[in-house]
Amino acid sequence: MTPSSNPGFSPEEIKRLKELCASEKRSFIIIEDEDLPVSNDREMVHIQFVGHFEQKEVIFDAILCTLQLHYSSLLYEAAEREAIQHFPLYIPIENRDEMYQANDSLDEEVEMMVLEIIEEMEENDEIKVSEYVEVDKDFDFGIGLEAALYVPSLTDEVLEKFILDFNSNSLQLDSSLYSFKSEEE
Repeated sequence: MTPSSNPGFSPEEIKRLKELCASEKRSFIIIEDEDLPVSNDREMVHIQFVGHFEQKEVIFDAILCTLQLHYSSLLYEAAEREAIQHFPLYIPIENRDEMYQANDSLDEEVEMMVLEIIEEMEENDEIKVSEYVEVDKDFDFGIGLEAALYVPSLTDEVLEKFILDFNSNSLQLDSSLYSFKSEEE
């Protein structure tokens, strides 16, 4: 998509977002996104903010998460892939459609195996993650941004600092590799 056909480059949209940000007394707005996990800990947020890309003012549409959530997601995906090798008839939830026939006993077996695999992978420190930022310039609205930050929560202060550092090209990502342990229930 070219900047001229992308509404995230439109001066009107940029002005509207700046006004919204000013009314909220922040440099960003939070987008209510039903696809994000529901949590009180603010481990993942969908925000929009104004910045520059290739010397043009643009709206960044960003999904940010904590590094621990990123780690947990990668760990679960890897464990689920391994479990599916043992249960080829299992269909992951995100691949189910209206034709899907529920199989509770298979789902339960797979979930138990996934938990066992996760425990083993954590014990062996098989998954390691570091902070990252990915920019998607072929985004439908402005520029897409995805990031994982090594913070306990994505507070307004953390988000303000991220945007300030990102927009001033002074963002320093931690390249150290981390793994986390699940809390026992």
